[in-house]
Amino acid sequence: MHRFLLTPRWWGINVFVALAVPVCLFMGTWQLGRFEDRVDSHKEATAGRPAAEAAAPLESLLPVDKETSGRLASASGEYAEQLLVPGRRLDGKDGFYVLTLLRTDSGKAVPVVRGWLPGTADAAKAPAAPAGRVEVTGALQASESATSKGVYAEGGLPAGQLGVIGAASLVNLVPYEFYDAWLTVQTPADGLTPVPAQAPSNTGLDLKAFQNLGYTGEWFVFAAFVLFMWFRLYRREVETLRDAEAGLLPEAADRSPEPPAAASTAAPAPTTATASPSTTATASARPAE
Repeated sequence: MHRFLLTPRWWGINVFVALAVPVCLFMGTWQLGRFEDRVDSHKEATAGRPAAEAAAPLESLLPVDKETSGRLASASGEYAEQLLVPGRRLDGKDGFYVLTLLRTDSGKAVPVVRGWLPGTADAAKAPAAPAGRVEVTGALQASESATSKGVYAEGGLPAGQLGVIGAASLVNLVPYEFYDAWLTVQTPADGLTPVPAQAPSNTGLDLKAFQNLGYTGEWFVFAAFVLFMWFRLYRREVETLRDAEAGLLPEAADRSPEPPAAASTAAPAPTTATASPSTTATASARPAE
């Protein structure tokens, strides 16, 4: 009864199932691993750094990645230009960052967010940076991009304001080189509010993370659907063979039915004859004997 599994048609079905199910399981497992990685990185990013963690030199933590993002970094040099970063919210309030460029001993500069102030960006509100040589310690952050959360990427800002914190946006404002990172001071002075370090990109439980979880379920559903369809086709084939053996299926006619005989169109012959007028006349003219 199960010899039909060796037919070319079923060979194709079986090979497809044997390849499709492992592929679906592999893709589902891979998407699940991506989601678990995001959960782990989110936990690491939100766990916070130990308070007693020593600051490391800035250059030793570059480039910024998931492990070094948020680490305390130290740099020495002199403060240079000061810029304002408008449209930044903190604790549900609108305000702006006070950003000052620190020219380090290496000759490169690093943007330092010295703190946050509420209200509209105004250079008169921002306290001046300390003069002379300084030692700055702050949480290391990766450069922002136009798609980063909270940035002002529309352009058209007044002079002295910056929408995106990064070397790409600063290169047209000042003539020296920059590190591809920035620092946020955790113990600011002069009435500034400290700006907390942000979690690195692609580490939070955002929409992309839950998309990975949704794709995981889809791939596992695909694998189950392939097995279900194979079992359904197999069961239908077996039932068809059993019905044929039991004689429950109508047998096809070996030949087409013959056409019905054509009806005769000839009129039936008369059974009795009638005498013609000439015969009657002859009989009446014969004299009686």
